[in-house]
This record gives sequence, structure tokens and C-alpha cells, in this order.
Amino acid sequence: MNLKEWAASTGIAYITARRQYAAGTLPVPTYRIGRLIMVGEPVTGVTADAGQTVVYARVSSADQMADLDRQVARVTVWATGQKLGVDRVVTEVGSALNGHRKKFLALLRDPAVTTIVVEHRDRFARFGAEYVEAALTAQGRRLLVVDPAEVDDDLVRDVTEILTSLCARLYGRRAATNRARRAVEAATEGDPA
Repeated sequence: MNLKEWAASTGIAYITARRQYAAGTLPVPTYRIGRLIMVGEPVTGVTADAGQTVVYARVSSADQMADLDRQVARVTVWATGQKLGVDRVVTEVGSALNGHRKKFLALLRDPAVTTIVVEHRDRFARFGAEYVEAALTAQGRRLLVVDPAEVDDDLVRDVTEILTSLCARLYGRRAATNRARRAVEAATEGDPA
């Protein structure tokens, strides 16, 4: 659990727990993963030959930085709950439609990274995530998705991706997802099924 959750569960104010952490007087073992302070012993048991497990978190714009921190916390807690030792946290601000995200590409190029953990598949890549996942699998690597709950109907997902792509070209990337979602909603409103 992270420091904020630990402080709430023990009845200590978070700021007090943070000060104790900074002073080194916290009564429980702690460790850092990126900007997140975790309470407890780091998860080990992964052999050195197994490679690195990296948490990848992404938001679309700088005004979503608070969401980025919460995303890192959720994914890290999930990974440690799955007994995965998180070696590194990579965060990035950039659109999923942008195929030139430097940190994302560096993760894909790094052969030492064997497991990439993301919250949702669209945090990793908006389009072609299946191809990237297949390429990683062919290299003996894997992509773990914390919340795989997505649109189950492949046709709906494909049409949404195509609409998002077209809207991105017409209206810019920022508004593309919202316009595509509204277009799908408008198209399905008249459907009696």
C-alpha cells in the first residue's frame, strides 16, 4: 500500500507520515517507486535473469498530472499485489495518437524490459496495440493490462478507432476522441436493439 493509504488506515495525518518518512522515523519499512512512497518490503522473488518490470503511465496533457500520479499508484499497487517486483516507473505526457513518444519508444527498444504494466490498453497505444503486443510476445516479453475492461464488440471498437483517427485529422488530436465518441453515440441512438 502507498503512504497515503497507510496513513489513513492508521489514523495518522498524511502530512505527519510524510514528515516522518522524510526524517527517517517512520515505524514501518518503506521504499520508493518513482514518485510513489510504498509501505512494506519491496516485492522480490523475481530472478535477476527475468528482466525488468516497468510500470508505464501516460496522460494526454500537462493539466492531467494529478491523474498521472493516481494512475501510477493504481498500477503499482496492482503489480505488487500480483507479486511483480516493479523495477521502474515510466511516466509520459503525450497523445496516444502520437507514435513518436520518446519514453514509450525507449521502453520498446530496451531488451532488458521484459514486462510492461499499463492500466488500460489505450494508455499504451490507441491503435495497433495488438501488433505491439504480438511483437513483444515474439521477443519473450509481455504487456500486462490492469483493467482490460474495454468494448467487447470488435466491430464497435474498430469503428471507434477509425472515427477517432479521422476526427484527429480533421479537428486535431485533442478533440478527436470526444467527437468519435459522440458520433458512435449518435449512430447507436436510433438502434432499437
